[in-house]
Amino acid sequence: MSLKKLHIQTIGCQMNVYDSDKIAQGLDPMGYRLTDSPDKADMIIVNTCAIREKAVQKVFSYLGRVAGLKQARPDLIIGVGGCVAQQEGDRILQRAPYVDLVFGTHAIGRLPALVARIETERQRVVDVAMGTCIEEPDGAVMPRGETEVSRFVTIMHGCDNFCTYCVVPYVRGRESSRQPDHILDEIRGLVDTGVREVTLLGQNVNSYGQKEGLPDFTSLLEKINDIEGLKRIRFTTSHPKDLSEKLIGAFGILDKLCHHIHLPVQSGADRILKKMNRNYTSSQYLDKITKLRHTCPDIAITSDIIVGFPGETEREFTATLDLIATVGYDGLFAFKYSDRPNAPATRFTDKVDEHVKDQRLQKVLELQEKITIAKNRALVGQTRAVLVESYRLKPASGTGEAGTGQWTGRTSTNKIVHMPAAEAGPGQADPIDKGFLIPVLIKKAFAHSLWGLPDGSGARTACGPKGESSHAA
Repeated sequence: MSLKKLHIQTIGCQMNVYDSDKIAQGLDPMGYRLTDSPDKADMIIVNTCAIREKAVQKVFSYLGRVAGLKQARPDLIIGVGGCVAQQEGDRILQRAPYVDLVFGTHAIGRLPALVARIETERQRVVDVAMGTCIEEPDGAVMPRGETEVSRFVTIMHGCDNFCTYCVVPYVRGRESSRQPDHILDEIRGLVDTGVREVTLLGQNVNSYGQKEGLPDFTSLLEKINDIEGLKRIRFTTSHPKDLSEKLIGAFGILDKLCHHIHLPVQSGADRILKKMNRNYTSSQYLDKITKLRHTCPDIAITSDIIVGFPGETEREFTATLDLIATVGYDGLFAFKYSDRPNAPATRFTDKVDEHVKDQRLQKVLELQEKITIAKNRALVGQTRAVLVESYRLKPASGTGEAGTGQWTGRTSTNKIVHMPAAEAGPGQADPIDKGFLIPVLIKKAFAHSLWGLPDGSGARTACGPKGESSHAA
């Protein structure tokens, strides 16, 4: 079997990153090996996102850039997968006739057969068929190349919420949960390769297992918490309407569960929340925030905000600003509303002017930046446990001095922390390494990160999950 080179361009969310790993794993037995260079690839796959119009534009912009490669090498296979592929189907072939393969979100398991068909018949193929569930990958999705400290693990697919602005149920299908044993086996396999943190993925992890009669999400977290060698557990995304008392309580019980939750609110105005079909009010949302902070006082809370939803008045936008200030989020993902195919809000007539949306988005970003910087500055002088994820050599300065090493990791509350690498003496090992859980004294705070110094008194003894205080950020 001759070896071939595969380049995957991933656009979109964490679930797309996980799906790209599944794509690479599925094509590996066919001789395809990953390359970072599309110029050297025998196959280029664009794994796409359709959640916002800007993401769709990125897809076709990228396809335009690789069109010349196809012209120079006609045997190059170009494929489009993911949500845009599911949404657009064979219309992609009409818009980009040099594309050979279009496969939807439920077709990843069928991808090797599709590629084999293209290789032998040299015909373009479209497969966007959707079933009631997605086939399990052939074995766990394992890391490729350099050992990774943190990995994504999808625990469920699709969504049943049908928020009026959202295209997810139409491109990823209805909600379907993976079997807990498959999830646990995958995580154990990842830990065996050196992974120390997993982020559990789903459009609404809070409703995991409900349709299938499986153990609920908190029960799954308890089982994952018992996996030996795993240090941290994260999850995203949570829907506020399904955030249970039991799950809130888990933040005070499970020692490996990180003190961070992403809880999208979208708007602070009840009328807009109702138009969005979110099924909670602003006061119900704030009540759950209060309970989270009572259970886990140092919990970091992040959220999503949509500005300019159809019909949003200035007063309703102000209510959103007030909610942001009241909660005091650690971070926000804020977006302008945009019409999406099939989403009901596309048919709403009271659209907000683009200029107004631009202004509102800027106000949200400016407010959140002030809150984030204040929260980061409050950590200066405190020691926090950091899971070390990566190392890089900072470039040498123009004065002729040698470059310096820098480690990067994250706190339990998902704050990025940079720290200098120690200069080990002859025959001595660096007291820090990837996967270590170490105490770090925070010395400086910035808008998007922290800088600190490792506390040498516990750099190696804090490696296990019990080495981190239940109150460490």
